Amino acid sequence: MQFARLLHLVDSSIPTGSFAYSYGLESSITFGLIQSQGGMRNFLYSHLQQIGSLELPFMQACFQLGLGPELQPVAQEYEALMLVPALHKASVVQGRNWLKLLISFYPDADLPEIQAWFAEQQVPLHFTLVFALGLQQVGFALEQVQTMFLHMLLRDQLSAAIRLGFLGPLEGHQLQHDFYAVFEHILAAQAGKTYTQATRSAFVLDAAQVLHDDIYSKLFQN
Repeated sequence: MQFARLLHLVDSSIPTGSFAYSYGLESSITFGLIQSQGGMRNFLYSHLQQIGSLELPFMQACFQLGLGPELQPVAQEYEALMLVPALHKASVVQGRNWLKLLISFYPDADLPEIQAWFAEQQVPLHFTLVFALGLQQVGFALEQVQTMFLHMLLRDQLSAAIRLGFLGPLEGHQLQHDFYAVFEHILAAQAGKTYTQATRSAFVLDAAQVLHDDIYSKLFQN
């Protein structure tokens, strides 16, 4: 039953706002960085690798430390890494929405203390940190949370590619099925790593996200 609740929380119909963002995919397609399904595979692999090397160590730190003084440098370091303005905005918007959603589903879990802690530290409610802290507080295990995080971001990228008309629905779901095999390797490579070992590994994707503002007509935010 608990796992079924986690599946519901990461359902694409849940209004956290992720459906509104392409995270550089739209600009990558518009400016010719992705021109084929092979290019899409390379993009997705780079995207997942960067999620693994950058986001998962911060989630590990959140589970290790919980709310308290030791978490302060973690939150500050994550804030400092959000260098692309559109990414920063998306992270904060989704973080707020995610926490609001969890509070409504789990009113007895003392989740408002997460919001209070971030306000006290004067650090924005970034989605990755709030995702991990919130799900830990309601009883989910780290591996479950990290796996669902990868699943959610992979699904959102492929959903965006389908809505852009770059992939058909069957092609998109086939790619999603294929990429689940990559999750195990990403999780194994990042096991035990904490935020001081977090790295960016896909700088071209960051550049594509910056170029998003130059698109003449947009279907998505960045």
